[in-house]
Amino acid sequence: TAPRLMSTLGLQMFPSRMIAEGGGITVDGEGTLITTETCFLNPNRNPGWSKSEVEAELCRMLGVTKVIWIPGDPYEDETNGHVDGLAAFVGPGRVLVEAAFDGAHPRYDVLMENRRALEGQTDAKGRILDLIFIEDAWQCDEGERFCTSYINSYIANGAVIMPSYGLSADDRAKATYQQLFPRREIIPLRIDDIAPGGGGIHCITQQQPGPSAG
Repeated sequence: TAPRLMSTLGLQMFPSRMIAEGGGITVDGEGTLITTETCFLNPNRNPGWSKSEVEAELCRMLGVTKVIWIPGDPYEDETNGHVDGLAAFVGPGRVLVEAAFDGAHPRYDVLMENRRALEGQTDAKGRILDLIFIEDAWQCDEGERFCTSYINSYIANGAVIMPSYGLSADDRAKATYQQLFPRREIIPLRIDDIAPGGGGIHCITQQQPGPSAG
C-alpha cells in the first residue's frame, strides 16, 4: 500500500480529496503540468470541483506553478482521455504530441483540437513549447478500445520502453524517440495483450519516489 511504501522509504505523505491517476498528467520537472479537460473535469472523478479548484489542487500537491489544459478526448471512455495518450513532456520546453497527418484518421478532429490548444503555449519558465508530432498506429483495426498511442511509453533511466504493433509506423516512432533521447536505448515492445484493454505501457507503470539524498 502507499502508506507502507512511504514508511519504508522514509517519505512524507500528503493527502488530497482529489481523484487522479498517473496517466492524467505530464510534467516537465520545472513547474509545468499538462492535463485534459475530459479527464479531470469529468463528473465521474471530482463532482462539484471547478476547473480553477482542480488547478489549484494540482499546484498544491505537485508543486507546479502552471497548468496547461488541452481538450482531451470525449470519445475515449476507458480513461476519459488521459493525457498520456495525447501528449508527453520529453524535456523542459519540449512536448511529444500525438498527431493525425491523414484526414481519414478516425480521430483527426480530436487530435487537431488538442494540437491547436498546445500551439503557442508557454511553460512555467516562459518558453514557447517546442512541439514534436508523432502519428499513432491508427492503421490497427482492432476495435475502439485498442490503444494505438506511441506517446504511451515509459521513459526510464537509460532507456525508453515504447509500444510496437508490427507496423512500419513502429520504425518511424522509434526513430523519433532516438532523436529525442540519443543517449537512451529505445526498446520497442509488442503490447498485443495490453492494448485491447484500452491502455499502453505507461498505463501499467508508475514512477516510484526515491529516498531523500539528505
